[in-house]
Amino acid sequence: MGFFLETLFGGLMVGMLYSLVALGFVLIFKASGVFNFAQGAMVLFAALAMARLAEWVPRWTGIESRWFANIAAFLLAALLMFAVAWLIERLVLRRLVNQDGATLLMATLGITYFLDGFGQTIFGSDIYKIDIGMPKEPIFAFESVFQGGILVNKEDLIAAAIAAGLVLLLSLFFQKTATGRALRAVADDHQAAQSIGIPLNRIWVIVWSVAGVVALVAGMIWGSKLGVQFSLATVALRALPVVILGGLTSVPGAILGGLIIGVGEKLSEVYLGPLVGGGIEIWFAYVLALVFLLFRPQGLFGEKIIDRV
Repeated sequence: MGFFLETLFGGLMVGMLYSLVALGFVLIFKASGVFNFAQGAMVLFAALAMARLAEWVPRWTGIESRWFANIAAFLLAALLMFAVAWLIERLVLRRLVNQDGATLLMATLGITYFLDGFGQTIFGSDIYKIDIGMPKEPIFAFESVFQGGILVNKEDLIAAAIAAGLVLLLSLFFQKTATGRALRAVADDHQAAQSIGIPLNRIWVIVWSVAGVVALVAGMIWGSKLGVQFSLATVALRALPVVILGGLTSVPGAILGGLIIGVGEKLSEVYLGPLVGGGIEIWFAYVLALVFLLFRPQGLFGEKIIDRV
């Protein structure tokens, strides 16, 4: 039982990080109705900015404190992501208002390749380290209940808590603020939202800025765990089954979908892996997403689309 719970907790921790990345997809889709293929590139770009600025800040200021460097690097990287969001709206989205979804989709593909190349041109293409002080050593919990206790990674625990806090804030933002309601109105119908005075351009800047901050937090956490390298952009691919499972328009769906995928990957690898020769953790999520596409394409919490003729 202890080993099962250890695997379960590990899956929940990873699932929260998947949810964090999936939130970027959900935010953009809710505001523009298009799937944002640039989310992985945004995670990589933000992580590169965080890693390199944390190195450069002590040189610029002469202050060697790691905490000061990390806080300053985070704030500067957040400002950079705001600038990227403004430029995306000004140079790309503003010219594509009320265009077909396929056009916006292709625009996000172009943004993906631009951010991949531009980020590495500015910050470099080596493997960089993000050290935000999260403890790496594991702890043993519930030793009085289970023999030997349950092994829990402190870094995963803190990362999951950060992700959960950000998810909660975003949920409240969408449900309780006028801007959040305006975002939902824009997602439902761009032209109708404009007709009642909702400024579409400003809404897109806001949502891309929020998605940029989410990408920064996700990049910071994943960069701390895996190092900042080009393959970090592929983390977004692991979040694709999450948004398919939870629904492209649902913040709670991104949370639950991430938890289901994280737990499913870990349990399947441990208990089914020996039966199929291992490697099931790599493709389990995609098979589960395929099943949902066949039987419930809108996901667990997604809105069912009804076309009337």
